[in-house]
Amino acid sequence: MGVALVGATATGKSAVAHRLALESSAGVEILCVDSMTVYRGMDLGTAKASEQKRREVSYHLLDLIEASEEFTVTQFQSAARDAADLVWSLGGSVLYVGGTGLYGRAVLDNFAVPQQYPEIRARLEARREDLPALYQELLLLDPVAASKMEPTNERRVLRALEVCLGSGQAFSSFGRGLRDYAHTRVVQIGFQVDFDVLDLRIEERFRAWMDQGLLDEVASLVQRGMSRTARQAVGYRELAEHVELGVDLEDCVRRAITQTRRLARRQRSWFGRDPRIIWVDTPDDALRHLDEVLQSPDGFVRD
Repeated sequence: MGVALVGATATGKSAVAHRLALESSAGVEILCVDSMTVYRGMDLGTAKASEQKRREVSYHLLDLIEASEEFTVTQFQSAARDAADLVWSLGGSVLYVGGTGLYGRAVLDNFAVPQQYPEIRARLEARREDLPALYQELLLLDPVAASKMEPTNERRVLRALEVCLGSGQAFSSFGRGLRDYAHTRVVQIGFQVDFDVLDLRIEERFRAWMDQGLLDEVASLVQRGMSRTARQAVGYRELAEHVELGVDLEDCVRRAITQTRRLARRQRSWFGRDPRIIWVDTPDDALRHLDEVLQSPDGFVRD
């Protein structure tokens, strides 16, 4: 059996999932669908389940790799399949929980994800100062992809070119899976909170993390080395500027809070496009819907 709980950061998904796993008779184990909880040492700022919670409930896909290493959607997709197969082989039920939409789609819809091409990426990054010329190359290779991004969006231009050159296929050809909301046997429950409440909760949570030692956590990670992907984590990215460059700490904290609020809106928008998601507004409603799915054939995800 399996079901997914999705939604923006700080909505309270993790608390709902943990409670369900404790109370359900379906043998629920949690698969964390998050692009940053895979990194060891990135704990506070990712709201990773504590050691105590992990003793109470089985969690998967946490602490898979060092923060100094790169991690891709494809690697996550493979790890999630292995974790789900393990839970099912032991007779348990899978509860996917997270706000990283792309990772969730890759796992639940099982679509092809373009590979990484490090050598090509390195050559393109060496030319990043001439972004207009790179964008013109993308226009020639994949006008569809180029038309859907700003010419000044360096990250997207480089990634699209990397895939075009490395795979020999248009980058836009890989996006069809994202636009196709096909039937899936995994029922998705979306948990949403009003943005006024969410914005306040995001600030309170981040400042609580600071009191608990988030800055020390970031400093330790910076000292050991952080990969490009790990540095994308909101909160870590801003605090790293204080650690490495001496940027005013309160300015970094305020920017981290602002960026987290923006992230929440992007996540809501991402999930809002998926017509398959059943939306609920309270923890009790989320628990009820999740348990109903787990107790019915609708939650069965194996062929």
